[in-house]
Amino acid sequence: MIPRTAQKHPAPRPGHAAALLFLAFMVVFSAGCSSVQRHLLHFYKRESRPGHTRLSEPVTTIPARIEANYFIVEAKWDKHGPWRFIVDTGSSVTLLSPDYVKRYPAEKKDGASARSINVRTASGRVQKLPPANVRIIKLGDAMFSNVPVLIYDCSELSAHFGMRIDGIIGFPLFRDTVFSLDYPQSRLIISRRSAVRSVPGATVKFNNEIRAPIIPVSINGETFSALIDSGSDGALVLNPLGLAPEFSQPPRTGATIGTILGDRVQEIGRLSTPLHIGDCKVEQPIVDITDQLSAIGGEILKNYCLVFDSKLGTVTFQRSADVPLEMGSQRSAGLSFAKTPAYWRVLSVVPGSPAEGAGVQAGDIVARINGEHVSEWQLQRYDTLVRESGEITYTFVRGQREEPMVIPVFDLVK
Repeated sequence: MIPRTAQKHPAPRPGHAAALLFLAFMVVFSAGCSSVQRHLLHFYKRESRPGHTRLSEPVTTIPARIEANYFIVEAKWDKHGPWRFIVDTGSSVTLLSPDYVKRYPAEKKDGASARSINVRTASGRVQKLPPANVRIIKLGDAMFSNVPVLIYDCSELSAHFGMRIDGIIGFPLFRDTVFSLDYPQSRLIISRRSAVRSVPGATVKFNNEIRAPIIPVSINGETFSALIDSGSDGALVLNPLGLAPEFSQPPRTGATIGTILGDRVQEIGRLSTPLHIGDCKVEQPIVDITDQLSAIGGEILKNYCLVFDSKLGTVTFQRSADVPLEMGSQRSAGLSFAKTPAYWRVLSVVPGSPAEGAGVQAGDIVARINGEHVSEWQLQRYDTLVRESGEITYTFVRGQREEPMVIPVFDLVK
């Protein structure tokens, strides 16, 4: 698995935002499953674990916002902030904005080393992500000290979400706790291990020695490994190698998925058989085909409270309804965008979509959506619009004039 290193910044796919795919930091140098684990071992043990974790109370609860399937928390503990973070279980590193790192600097841990990573932003400039240590990250009553991070300019990510984002919290930050991503109740729960007696639900063990959130799942009687990736907004990113999956809707070309390490064209369809995650069953999931590590994203995770215990190497799926999870259609306007506060630039057009039929092309500039300037359209609001509307009016900039165009929304996957 070798992600490309110089394409576009994250841009939304039709009906959803793009998968953040900060998993790429874990596997950037890998070429297969065994190689994935070797490099995970390097990152998890040398990079992202905090020097010290302290909870002043046995359990602390932090309100969260679920924005287009992304899990976002906000924290404030002094005169600075508030600080807003995306929780990304698919990332082995924590990325923080230059402003945050400057505000809370710390000495680098003895013996620690981290590699700078070069990426290319949507504007075409090369950005280096240098290593650093921060003195503190505080979430509720949980304090994480001397945390190794990579410094990342979050300005374009903030433009993508339509709100300020100060960083991405990787899975290893919570190594010395039991923590829950409670999507239905919109909250992050962090507990001392001593405060957790038993956890009801469907418990699945991690299937690797380094205790990364990679678990065995199955389709059509075939078992494979999948990452639990809260940094992805999709359902199931599936590597079909050796699985011979059966489809009720064969994969079709979708939009361009943008990440900070590269772009890829979506191949999206629907399985005809269920996905089994321990005792949980997802009927005919929507899948995005990949040649990289399979992953379970926010479109599925949002239906559960996930309880992670890194020491035991387990995750427990909790859901109020004891019935198989059914997934609806995936709606799309047929467009993906690279965003700035001033305008959205069309990154790709889905082949065969109404948008393509209307003559929209990559590179076109959108100034308004349903008459409102694009700066008014946060990611969650736009995601809801695509899911619920029959058509959307996009106002394109054509030289010195603005040209409204009504584009029907369609089912990319039924």
